[in-house]
Amino acid sequence: MPTTEHPISPDNGANMLEIEATAENLAAVQSFVEARLTDTACPQKARMQIELAVEEIFINIASYAYAPDTGTATVLVSFPDDPPSVTVTFFDRGIPYDPLKKQDPDITLCAQERRIGGLGVFLTKKLMDDVSYEYRDGQNVLTLKKRF
Repeated sequence: MPTTEHPISPDNGANMLEIEATAENLAAVQSFVEARLTDTACPQKARMQIELAVEEIFINIASYAYAPDTGTATVLVSFPDDPPSVTVTFFDRGIPYDPLKKQDPDITLCAQERRIGGLGVFLTKKLMDDVSYEYRDGQNVLTLKKRF
C-alpha cells in the first residue's frame, strides 16, 4: 500500500484515523469522531449533525471510491479556535470525484419521482456550515466544517 501524506503535523496523530473504506468499518469511524467530540464544547445538536454527515460521507467513500475493489480512507478531526468549530476531513486515493458538483435532488418531488442518489451529500451540505472538495496530490479531500 502506498504511503499517504496529509497536510498535518505529526502531533495530530491522535486526531487521525486511517481505516479500510468498507461499510463494516463505519462504527469504528463514528466512534473515532464521537470520541474526539466528547472533550469539546460542541453542543449535542451539532454533534448529531456532524455524526450524520460523517456517516454519509464515509459510506459514499466505502461504496464508490474504489469500486469494485477496496482501499483506505483517512479521517482527520481538528478544532480551529476562531471561531470555535470542528473540521472533519476525509482523504482517499480512490477515483477522483467531486460530489459537490452533482446537482442537488429536487426534494419537492415525491420519493418515487426523484432520481436515486445525491440525498446524502445534499443533507451533508445542509447540516454543515461549510463543505469543500479538492483533488490534491492524488487524493480526494473532502472537508466538513461546523461552528459551535
